[in-house]
Amino acid sequence: MSRALPKYNKRRVAAVGGAAAVVLSGAVIAGSALAGEPGGGTKARPLAAAAAITCPDVKSQLPAVPASARAEVNRNLTLLDTQIREANNRLATSAGQGGPNFVQNAILGPLKDKRASTLDRIAIAIGRTTTKPQGLNTLAACTLGGGQSTTAPQRTGTTGGTGTNTGTGTGTGTGTITCPDVKSQLPAVPASARAEVNRNLTLLDTQIREANNRLATSAGQGGPNFVQNAILGPLKDKRASTLDRIAIAIGRTTTKPQGLNTLAACRLVK
Repeated sequence: MSRALPKYNKRRVAAVGGAAAVVLSGAVIAGSALAGEPGGGTKARPLAAAAAITCPDVKSQLPAVPASARAEVNRNLTLLDTQIREANNRLATSAGQGGPNFVQNAILGPLKDKRASTLDRIAIAIGRTTTKPQGLNTLAACTLGGGQSTTAPQRTGTTGGTGTNTGTGTGTGTGTITCPDVKSQLPAVPASARAEVNRNLTLLDTQIREANNRLATSAGQGGPNFVQNAILGPLKDKRASTLDRIAIAIGRTTTKPQGLNTLAACRLVK
């Protein structure tokens, strides 16, 4: 018995050690989602795994959604999750890039803009049938890892976006962002799609203005690639998503237009 016991203990220790290794590896992956939770420590974790972007939960903050708005609201809730996943992926793949404000300028700031546009679409969809919910824009800002807490439940993942449209914004000392005109490139828009297409064209214009405003207010920040990484790149992603929604809206009634994604990229004119 005394000789068999050590063998049993060795097997037990090995099993426990293996389980601990699995638990530890899982903790490294999921630890960021537990930041701020009791026991969700940050010891001995790689930098990329130690931080994750968390955003206020939107679904739990919505009023009763009318049946007529449910499909559109659900699409936008899914888009919010996609946006968070994309932002966390960018966070992981851009470790070490930029200066001390890189994460805020290149990831959290653009994510907030995308979420604000998506939240506005949710409010509009609900407001077509019943009282439009107010204050959803307070759920737009997200935080990194163990940053400030929010009163709403937290959700981790990432995000996709919305877009911008034609022409230029206000001029600044650092230049102006210009984008291809979308409206002139569209085919005849069916009456059933006109309202949705117009909303997205307006959104494109809004986002060009937001990008130019960001260009003006961030002058001198970041390194030589700051404008591309923090403004033009996210703007292209937003435009691509919006252009896709325009194409889908038209395609529900007639032939879906092809090649609108070639209008997504914008440029800086000095």
